[in-house]
Amino acid sequence: MPKKEKKAKTPLSDEEQLLLFQQKLLAEEEMAKKKERLLSQFLKDKLAKEEHSSALNLNKINTQWRTVLREVKTRELHKDIEILSQTFERVVDCKDNVIKSLAKDLSEAEEQYARALRSHLHNVDQLLALQRHRLSLLEESYNMELEALTKEFETERKTIIDQHEKEIHYLQDIFMAMEQNYIDSEYESKLEFQSMWNDLKNMNLEEKHFLRLHLENIVEDLWRKFQDVLKNYTDATEDRKAAFETLQVKDEKSSKEIEVHMKKIQKLQDAITISKGKIMIHSRESEDENRYIRNDKELVLVQLRNLKAQRTQARAASQKNLVKLTLESNATLKALRKIVDKGEKILKLAEICRKFETEEEKVLPFYSSVLTPKEQEGIEENNLEELTEELAKVMVDYTGMENFWKRYNKVKLEQLSLQHRRAQLLDINGKLREMLKQYLDGISVSDEVLSQLNPLFIVNYQSNLPQPLSIPTAHPGSTSPSAPWRDQRRSFFLGLG
Repeated sequence: MPKKEKKAKTPLSDEEQLLLFQQKLLAEEEMAKKKERLLSQFLKDKLAKEEHSSALNLNKINTQWRTVLREVKTRELHKDIEILSQTFERVVDCKDNVIKSLAKDLSEAEEQYARALRSHLHNVDQLLALQRHRLSLLEESYNMELEALTKEFETERKTIIDQHEKEIHYLQDIFMAMEQNYIDSEYESKLEFQSMWNDLKNMNLEEKHFLRLHLENIVEDLWRKFQDVLKNYTDATEDRKAAFETLQVKDEKSSKEIEVHMKKIQKLQDAITISKGKIMIHSRESEDENRYIRNDKELVLVQLRNLKAQRTQARAASQKNLVKLTLESNATLKALRKIVDKGEKILKLAEICRKFETEEEKVLPFYSSVLTPKEQEGIEENNLEELTEELAKVMVDYTGMENFWKRYNKVKLEQLSLQHRRAQLLDINGKLREMLKQYLDGISVSDEVLSQLNPLFIVNYQSNLPQPLSIPTAHPGSTSPSAPWRDQRRSFFLGLG
């Protein structure tokens, strides 16, 4: 602009001056706006830098404060660890002394255990010898009874077989005699039938001969007459002669055949009637004889069935007794084997349990009753009132198990006490774990910790804990925040000691 003014030295008009003045005003307004924008941007940037630096300084302060708190806490923990190490050394010394005394007591208890074991093994050997002797006696008695039963069975079997053979021979003799009588009667009846048949045959032949002679005479007369008539007839009827002759021949043949058949039929009918009569007579006689024979046979069969039934019953009874005897012997052997196995198992378990016995249990294995004499008498009276004879007998058999039940009950009580102690220790351990977790959460930073209440988390000089109304001042004699936890842990270790 000034260069142009230097070049153009011509004077300006009023309008041009007015325009120039307006342009200057606009330029000044724009410059003022630019200065305001720059100033606002500068203030914003400065405010952001101040906020960033304030946040950074706040974080630095927080980290330094945390380091200071950690140093204080580490000093307190070092002091606690020193105290605990001293108590631990003292407890270890006490435990060493106890272990030495227990080692001495253990050597003495082992000697006592060896003596008790030798005496126990001696008693067990004696019991085994008595049991073997008893088993041998039982086996001998069993063998003797078995031999007696077998001999009795064999004798009964022989007698039954002999009686059966005798009855079979007797029945065979009766059958042979009856068969011989039947054959004789049949032969006699055949002879009578043959004789009667011969007589009837002769009579029939004589009658037949007489009739034949008479008929021959009649036939000759008739034949003569017939010849005369025939001649007359032939003379009269010569044409039909040939046909008549042929028919005559046929008629003769047929008449002869008819005569022969009629004779045969008559003979057969006569023989049938005669044989029927004889058969009826013989059938009546044979029916009577057969009826008597059947009755005898039924009686013999009934006796035979009864004998067979008696024999089968005797065999079944002997077989049943033998099976019962074998089953009982096998059951006794199995029961004895189970008892022996159970005894061996008990002895093995006793040997295993002796390893876990305490000194007091090895010296005094059977403790006395904890009940007072009055309570013991009351229990015995109640038991005597409720007992029956059978239960009393069973209790007498198991009186030797009283010491075993005492030891078993003692072990059961100790097991229950240990379970109770274990539950208490687990409860204490859980509480210590919770306290340790709280402490670790107080000294560590994570999302889970930040989401919970934490006294060490401070932002803008404010904690996420609810602020109390009045903050008590710390005195020299006051304890630190970790003092209750330290005292509780010290009491726990002293309790273990």
